[in-house]
Amino acid sequence: MYVGRVMHTDLVTVTPETPVAEARDILVEKSIDHLLVVDKKGRLKGIISDRDIKQSWASPATSLSVHELNYLLSRLTVDMVMIRKIISISPDTTIERAALLMQENRIRSLPVMEDDRLVGIITTTDVMGVLLSAIGIDQDSRRFVVLVDRDRIGSVAEITNILKEKKVNILSLFAWPDKGVPGVYHLVMRVPSADGDRAVSALTTGGFKVLTGYVKDITPYLPSP
Repeated sequence: MYVGRVMHTDLVTVTPETPVAEARDILVEKSIDHLLVVDKKGRLKGIISDRDIKQSWASPATSLSVHELNYLLSRLTVDMVMIRKIISISPDTTIERAALLMQENRIRSLPVMEDDRLVGIITTTDVMGVLLSAIGIDQDSRRFVVLVDRDRIGSVAEITNILKEKKVNILSLFAWPDKGVPGVYHLVMRVPSADGDRAVSALTTGGFKVLTGYVKDITPYLPSP
């Protein structure tokens, strides 16, 4: 899946001169967490989030009177608190890469640029939704795990062939490495709920050790050398 397929294109923007109070009201009204800051020519200049606004709201000295504080806040504009160092991506960026960029940089959104033109934005909520859908968690399904050796060629083919012979459809399949056992991957599968027991039984009969829930010690389920 690529960012261009899921990004938001109905962009809500403000200018650098927009009062922070107005930006806050827009975030509340639109129920969004970020605003893209563009100049009069539509060029991206920064990004401001609800967190940035809350931090700026709390920054004035608390010793000021209510009148003085309100006056000071009314003079505060977006360009004074926006993030200027922008990390952006293109529409052909994969969802996985977007997720990695957000995690590495501890940010919650990425503007999407195409030929130096702002065309969209994607957030952590969007990425999470795609990944959850990809693993099939939003479907009526049964989840189980088979531990496989990364270097053993054909493990996945053997597993899928067993399920194919039993006419069990695989709704989703992905793998992630075990942190404690180098070279071992958790092959996580989801099949229709009605076929769950049949799938587990078939794989067990086929010589695979199937995990159907959490176990503290995975040693008994490790693949044979």
